[in-house]
Amino acid sequence: MPELSHRRRMLVLAICCMSLLIVSLDNTVLNVALPSMQRDLHATTSGLQWTIDAYTLVLASLLMLAGSTADRIGRKRVFMAGLTVFTIGSVLCSLAPDLSLLVVFRMIQAVGGSMLNPVAMSIITNTFTDTRERARAIGAWGAVVGISMAAGPLVGGLLVQSVSWRAIFWINLPIGLAALLLTLRFVPESRAPKARRPDPAGQVLVIALFGALTYGIIQAPESGTGSVAPYFVIAALALAALLWYEPRRAEPLIDLRFFGSAPFSGATVIAICAFSALGGFLFMSTLYLQNVRGLDALHAGLWMLPMAVPTFLCAPLSGRLVGTRGPRVPLLIAGTAMTVSAVLFAVFEAETSNVTLFLGYVLFGVGFGFVNAPITNTAVSGMPRTQAGVAAAVASTSRQLGQTLGVAVIGAVLASGIGASSYRAAFVSAARPGWWILTVCGVAVLVLGLLTSGRWAHRTAERTAARLETSEIRQVVAAGR
Repeated sequence: MPELSHRRRMLVLAICCMSLLIVSLDNTVLNVALPSMQRDLHATTSGLQWTIDAYTLVLASLLMLAGSTADRIGRKRVFMAGLTVFTIGSVLCSLAPDLSLLVVFRMIQAVGGSMLNPVAMSIITNTFTDTRERARAIGAWGAVVGISMAAGPLVGGLLVQSVSWRAIFWINLPIGLAALLLTLRFVPESRAPKARRPDPAGQVLVIALFGALTYGIIQAPESGTGSVAPYFVIAALALAALLWYEPRRAEPLIDLRFFGSAPFSGATVIAICAFSALGGFLFMSTLYLQNVRGLDALHAGLWMLPMAVPTFLCAPLSGRLVGTRGPRVPLLIAGTAMTVSAVLFAVFEAETSNVTLFLGYVLFGVGFGFVNAPITNTAVSGMPRTQAGVAAAVASTSRQLGQTLGVAVIGAVLASGIGASSYRAAFVSAARPGWWILTVCGVAVLVLGLLTSGRWAHRTAERTAARLETSEIRQVVAAGR
């Protein structure tokens, strides 16, 4: 990729952020619309889980394929294809006549979305080559998540209240079309000098692992543990097959050598834990505010602002801290704030009081605002630039897998706890195990932030990067012969 002027780099960043906005906005808007969709489509709790998880599951399954494909055939080309498919999928979602087709159309949306975030991050990584400038760009990228969290509930609540839940998918159309035209005009094409070949067997195993695990968790409360046990067995076998098969490939879908870097491994687990907490937090909050407190969609969206605004404000600050002082401080702040927030709900039933509910939302927003930039920066820094697409895709996959598992696990906990009881009467006690799960996620972010940002961890990253670069040189020499 040729060196771009500062103005052109900022424009490329803005275009990439537009793609993140529609993907992130889609989730936050959808959460506010869940109760309305539940009534209109006569959906169960598991049905609501699938409207979210069908999307995040496909994203998690295809992100690594999209990242490596973009490195191979061109990032701009794949990015534009993603914008097109995502926009078409949004139109189909708005027209869905029943829950089953809505889930299918959400999966089509996700196929397009899988070509957006990791590819956009790869474009940013290759556009901003200076370490500090890249950290600030990633901080701005993370702030878009805050924008989507702030705007999503309000826009979604307003659309659901004034039109219907179908209108929430319409907002993707102008943004998607504008991003597509701007990409065509201003984003330069780039690709890795030597990208990986496709790994169809690895891709099938990833889909089997994520799909079977998610299905088993979501359906367990309705079907019983015995009925879904075969799906957990399939997931375990797929994981074992991946661990055996991938190291034996010269160009695997998932290069397990990446995980020899403690910061990279830590960033992966932190992403899963943090986004599991986000998925579970949004799912429980939405159902509580509308189905238990009886708020309409717009007022429920307003109640989400105490979480959304701190996320928006803290994300760029986190990016600057990562650029100047490294990832440790943002991760410690994130882990502490998320843990305290979850404890307020788990121990003190924060949702039963306006004051503690407000405080719990603010603390979670602060924690989530600080966690995104260090995840991304740690995942891509220290890796060879030629592997930027794959490294960014693993980080994005971890986020989507975390959100998928968060909704699946928390939804299953709620469904098991409520059972046939009255939603209003049973919700607080049924949700308490879910809040303890979110507490564990916050503690994991805190502990891993400490462990993976020290000197020992950086030495493992340097050794891993050196091995990867040496391996690439050998492959190039062998190919030349």
